[in-house]
Amino acid sequence: MEDIVSDGVGIAGDCGFGSRHSDANHEAPSRQFEKGACFYGKLTWEVNKSFIVTAGIYSYIYYTDYLSMCRPVKLYFVIVLMLTVTNLYGQDSTKRFCFEFYEGTFNAEADTSVIINTPLELSAAAVNASYARLNAGKYQTLVNALLTYKEKHQLNDWLYYQLIRKTAQQISPKEKNYGNYTLYKWFLLSKSGYDARLAITADKIIFYVYSSEDISDIPFFMIDGKKYMCLNIHDYPKANLNQDPPVPVNVSIPEGKKAFSYKVTRMPDFIPDNYFEKDLQFTYRRKVYYFKIKLNADVERIFANYPGVDFESYFNIPLSKETYSSLIPLLRKNTQGMSKTKGVDYLMRFTRYAFLYEDDHANFGKEKRLSPEETLFSKYSDCDDRAALFFYLVKEIYNLPMIALLYPTHISMAVQFDKPVGNTVIYKGKAYSFCEPTPQQKDLGIGQISATLKKVPYQVVYQYNP
Repeated sequence: MEDIVSDGVGIAGDCGFGSRHSDANHEAPSRQFEKGACFYGKLTWEVNKSFIVTAGIYSYIYYTDYLSMCRPVKLYFVIVLMLTVTNLYGQDSTKRFCFEFYEGTFNAEADTSVIINTPLELSAAAVNASYARLNAGKYQTLVNALLTYKEKHQLNDWLYYQLIRKTAQQISPKEKNYGNYTLYKWFLLSKSGYDARLAITADKIIFYVYSSEDISDIPFFMIDGKKYMCLNIHDYPKANLNQDPPVPVNVSIPEGKKAFSYKVTRMPDFIPDNYFEKDLQFTYRRKVYYFKIKLNADVERIFANYPGVDFESYFNIPLSKETYSSLIPLLRKNTQGMSKTKGVDYLMRFTRYAFLYEDDHANFGKEKRLSPEETLFSKYSDCDDRAALFFYLVKEIYNLPMIALLYPTHISMAVQFDKPVGNTVIYKGKAYSFCEPTPQQKDLGIGQISATLKKVPYQVVYQYNP
């Protein structure tokens, strides 16, 4: 066997059933090793900024093939080893992480000066001390990476907050130290320019953000006439903050001035391969219509903790691109040639009969408004979910003026046509025809209202004018 010459460092391995060789120029043994392997050869090193070493080892393996009268067979292979070196040329000063975030991949690094561990039970003094350490550290690179990703992918505030949540989870996992995880969310959101606050109870850390919008079903507190909405109440599902009121922690963050918006005006462009198809069908005028809707499970995760926003914000949550492309063109095709009145009637019955009905309290155990895409995704939906979906479909296909009618226990819609149809609602001098998108005891047409609602007072909670 010929010698293997090393250009630098020689490495010899234990041959298992063979012998050791420490000299790179040592003559290889002439005898065969029974099912053994001996390798030594060229080792090349590449040290990058994070001290990851790549070793390429060019090796020979010899073994005895008894069936071929001990004929040696030479195998050539390359092994790539990734070795983390912690004390080579000094300590690494950054913690790197990357993860998929909807349509892109977020890459960032956190300087070790902003890697901290707080006590499991936080006090106001601990929060102030932790902020002082973080604020003195090199945090700007991470904040810049977050804001750059936000701008590149046109993230609204709610989606940007999901990015911050995932980043905080990378730095300090929620399940290991919830207080530390929440502290990072608060710090990163504040340094991104938002007016965020922390408050503490005996055993909870509550995270708030200033918002000027009309948000319901989550706790808030007022400071100097400004309303701060709770961002993490879902982590304390049984908490009664009236019985155990949180005490705000006084920390001055000059950058934190902006109001946070819950409006979702654009959905991410999810990776197309992450969609699945859902079959829907309904019958209109004795003809069955079939649909294959493309849906993405990330939509449910985006809105898992989404609060009750005002009706304008709620009704204008759009569909994602793939879902839109699988539904809207087909609805346009199906309604082609119909009058506007008949086309809206088709959309009303699609919304009413293509989905199973169930009250939110039976379905989720609480009131929960679903976005149009969530309604397509969900097995069950109720009146507000269908009203939002009906509004979205009519707006996309006909773009007609509409109003939303809120009753004490129901919500319905009314549409303005060129000529009013049936019973109408007069609002601001305009006539809107009733359009009921939720199943009722009778199969109601346009301009018809359920007998149980005829004498029930209602409120117009949203008016849409194209």
